Amino acid sequence: MEILKSSVAIILVVIVSCVIQVKAEASVVYCSNPFSRCFDKEIECPFECPNTESDDPKAKVCYVNCDHPTCKPQCKHRIANCDSPGSACYDPRFIGGDGIVFYFHGKSNEHFSLVSDSELQINARFIGHRPAGRSRDFTWIQALGILFQSHSFSLEAAKAATWDNEIDHLKFSYNGQDLVIPEGPLSIWYSEEKDVKVERVSSKNSAIVSLKDTAEILVNVVPVTKEDDRVHKYQVPADDCFAHLEVQFRFFNLSAKVDGVLGRTYRPDFENPAKPGVAMAVLGGEKEYKTESLFSTNCKTCIFATGSGADHQETTELMKFGTLDCTRRSSAGYGIVCKK
Repeated sequence: MEILKSSVAIILVVIVSCVIQVKAEASVVYCSNPFSRCFDKEIECPFECPNTESDDPKAKVCYVNCDHPTCKPQCKHRIANCDSPGSACYDPRFIGGDGIVFYFHGKSNEHFSLVSDSELQINARFIGHRPAGRSRDFTWIQALGILFQSHSFSLEAAKAATWDNEIDHLKFSYNGQDLVIPEGPLSIWYSEEKDVKVERVSSKNSAIVSLKDTAEILVNVVPVTKEDDRVHKYQVPADDCFAHLEVQFRFFNLSAKVDGVLGRTYRPDFENPAKPGVAMAVLGGEKEYKTESLFSTNCKTCIFATGSGADHQETTELMKFGTLDCTRRSSAGYGIVCKK
């Protein structure tokens, strides 16, 4: 009996020591935005995700939503989730800010406004083809062109005849200049003003783009697989696997007037004609959202205006899908400070 008691005591000591060690290593985050209800409150990351970064692309990391009523820390995946609001995946299937699934097919080799706000414009280039006998193109999102403040940023999936997991298909540019971001998880690039951050989640084909106080974009590059081709009868040609983007957006401060294929679903007065439960609700609007190029703001519904200083007082809690992150250098974090 004494031996049993001693063994139990040793086990308890080990468990308590492990818990203390985990707590000691857990990150502490707090919101630095003085307008947030969580301002200056230190928030410890939960046991399930004690850190704000990880070498494992599949691991969850800690973040805090500064507009959450209880300032509760949460865990998030670091790769795009195609089944969450703000996502744009497949051919292409969107999930709006209202949580409703819809499809927008557009047209191959043309550009469309996904989000247009007074201080943010996100366009997409569609690729695809039209097999004989079909009335429309099969399309996928191949590139994103982003305008904010006086800057431009693009990310795209490089064309490939066949898919190779050992090749990185992600390409980036900033203000018209190509970016070379070394392969490898946690490889990070910052713009000179620290208002743009690009972080590789895995060594290849997956990244997070953060626009300070504006948006977070999780992106993967994937091909149209042979199984996809068989199931959906895409009739993919032999010389192109249609490498494309899977994207999940998180927006921090959209106005009530935001527009665009996806942006309109974040408006507080938006009534989505694609009702829940519809197997494949297709929303039109190609003419309203078509732009002349990847960085064009010339479309019928575009409202982006560089340096407009537009009043965002109409922003609603519904539209604050802010996900703030830490970096290994706390001074470069966006909105929160990390401590060990």
